[in-house]
Amino acid sequence: MSGTAPEGATPGFLVWRLSMKWRVAVDRAVAPLGLTHAQYALVASLYGMQRSGERPSQRRLADHTGLEPLYVSKLARGLESAGLLERARDPRDPRAVQLALTEEGRAATRRAIGVVQGLLAQLLEPLGGPDGARARELTRDLTALLDTPLDPAAAGPRASGEE
Repeated sequence: MSGTAPEGATPGFLVWRLSMKWRVAVDRAVAPLGLTHAQYALVASLYGMQRSGERPSQRRLADHTGLEPLYVSKLARGLESAGLLERARDPRDPRAVQLALTEEGRAATRRAIGVVQGLLAQLLEPLGGPDGARARELTRDLTALLDTPLDPAAAGPRASGEE
């Protein structure tokens, strides 16, 4: 899809296309740093949480990023092997694994955040840039959509193709 949206495109389709466009762009932008989009989401979130004084568990990081806990565990093991983060048992809960970026991980994450912020500025330029009123409005709208619970079972007959 280049240029404009196909006629009759639904908001769901447009959200999906935008998310795919963003994922591909971030993947390409952080690849030279040895990261994938999913790894970036994990380390950037962890970076922010650590700066706030938190040492989150894998479960907490999964909830924060929206990634599946099993996938976060797999990503964390790979990032640990690369020397970018440390995994340790939570002393308060032996079933939980806490995560923390290493010094190398913090440095790589700072570089990646700079690259992704540049991409975000490009993406939001048509809306007046990241600090523009339209971008703030978009952020509010996206937050409202993310806060709306979805229950596929409650979608009714249309979900099964029946009318």
